[in-house]
Amino acid sequence: MAADEPLVLGIETSCDETGVGIVRGTTLLADAVASSVDTHARFGGVVPEIASRAHLEAMAPTIERALKQAGVSARDLDGIAVTSGPGLAGALLVGVSAAKAYAYALGKPLYGVNHLASHICVDQLEHGPLPEPTMALLVSGGHSSLLLAPDITSDVRPLGATIDDAAGEAFDKIARVLNLGFPGGPVIDRLAKEGDPKSIAFPRGLTGPRDAPYDFSFSGLKTSVARWIEAKRAAGEEVPVRDVAASFQEAVVDVLTRKAVRACKDEGVDHLMIGGGVAANSRLRALAQERCERAGVRLRVPRPGLCTDNGAMVAALGAEMVARNRRPSDLELSADSSLPVTEPHVPGTAHAHDHDHVHEISKDNLYS
Repeated sequence: MAADEPLVLGIETSCDETGVGIVRGTTLLADAVASSVDTHARFGGVVPEIASRAHLEAMAPTIERALKQAGVSARDLDGIAVTSGPGLAGALLVGVSAAKAYAYALGKPLYGVNHLASHICVDQLEHGPLPEPTMALLVSGGHSSLLLAPDITSDVRPLGATIDDAAGEAFDKIARVLNLGFPGGPVIDRLAKEGDPKSIAFPRGLTGPRDAPYDFSFSGLKTSVARWIEAKRAAGEEVPVRDVAASFQEAVVDVLTRKAVRACKDEGVDHLMIGGGVAANSRLRALAQERCERAGVRLRVPRPGLCTDNGAMVAALGAEMVARNRRPSDLELSADSSLPVTEPHVPGTAHAHDHDHVHEISKDNLYS
């Protein structure tokens, strides 16, 4: 870790977790998270208004905790990065507003970055600089995408995406049908280890010869699993929860890994990066490793804690923006709930960070 590498604070509030990370170059110094998932569990899913309120309450304490953990002062920062989209509009607004306030008060450059590109860039904190181009499979509650990134700061190209339910969304819905609670991914992963993945032949969506080679569909799988469970219950039979979990999970990860490895071969890329919350799934990681080894593809997957939404991934992309001299965002930056992945960051029209009129007493009193 070199002292001249950019020191960047990242803020992530796209969904239900308030994440604040601090990195120097590609070295992680702090990763503070405040989650409201337990509150949402009562409703079986994320409630946007509750998420926004939780972000408001957690923002300042989480930033303070990250600075303390990193052992740095806010004045030492070289930039503030924030997720400006995609995500829940109200939740994003909280993070963007906080980042703008800190950037303004500190006189630091602001970088509004893309949530999906951040999920790719976080792997630099674990395995070093990304190869160029990078092939990435992103799987989460809201996204299932295959992306080719020749330059993570300016050039991210979508090869395929879900046409209905994302993988994580399907996990949550099947967990609800099985009365396993929310979120569904971790509990299904745990139960699947005790089940037989070959016991039930659930369908693999969009895997026919005429189907889009890189797109995903899990709605049909979700419906098939739900009907299978309903039929068992209607017949008065016990539902083999562990076998259902294992068979459903296998159907999901089979499709994800098959298409990802195919994309690597077709594009001539010799490595695959997997990110997003579902990348924490143990079976996905194991099957991806197995198939990548057979195909001569090197697999890069961050540790589970960096796969879920966090501020470290935003800081990682922000640091890369600074290192490559990308133009900062201006203070008119806004949240964009549908920000396309083709926009890794939202640049400004000018360097709007020469704030000579900011009272020095405000900086001294507010930030240490």
